[in-house]
Amino acid sequence: MAFRYAVALTGGIGTGKSTSSALFQLYGFRVIDADKIAHTLLDLSYSEIATLFGKEYIDSEHRVIRPKLGKLVFSNKEAKERLEKLLHPKIFREIEKESEKLDRFQFPYLIDIPLFFENGNYPIEKSIVVYAPKEQQIERIIKRNNFTREEAIKRIEAQMDIEEKRKLATYLIDNSKDLPHLQSEVERVAKLLEGLFS
Repeated sequence: MAFRYAVALTGGIGTGKSTSSALFQLYGFRVIDADKIAHTLLDLSYSEIATLFGKEYIDSEHRVIRPKLGKLVFSNKEAKERLEKLLHPKIFREIEKESEKLDRFQFPYLIDIPLFFENGNYPIEKSIVVYAPKEQQIERIIKRNNFTREEAIKRIEAQMDIEEKRKLATYLIDNSKDLPHLQSEVERVAKLLEGLFS
């Protein structure tokens, strides 16, 4: 049965989920990355993307032009819903297959799902939310992605508010300070997870 030992790892864009995921892996936790699966499936679905949005979103090597498609879906709710309708069932099936494999170890593992609370697709009881205040999210996205402030806010507002996610978390990781603080937060939660199914 899938998802038995799974714990959802989520947060908001710019909260430091990827860094937290890497740190959990250093503590020996296996991680299924929903974004990586989504990227692979997006490229494999290039012909469906061309049909849905137009050939101008596909390059000469049959790859999806992600920045261009991203601009469209984050400024057009209908386009975003069409993309999600295409990709989410495929992503779920792939994650379910990976989850069945990891459940055999009978040890907690993480599924990194950015939209875990928004979509409610996964039968996972426990969640870790990586938290940073909204203003910090905006600053980090501008710096990391070279976005304008307006673009950064648009990306953040496409997700559930981080304060709401914070309330829904089983475990909270505070990433509002420096890397050593984040490391200590991950270590604290890692110890709690190790005793979860023992």
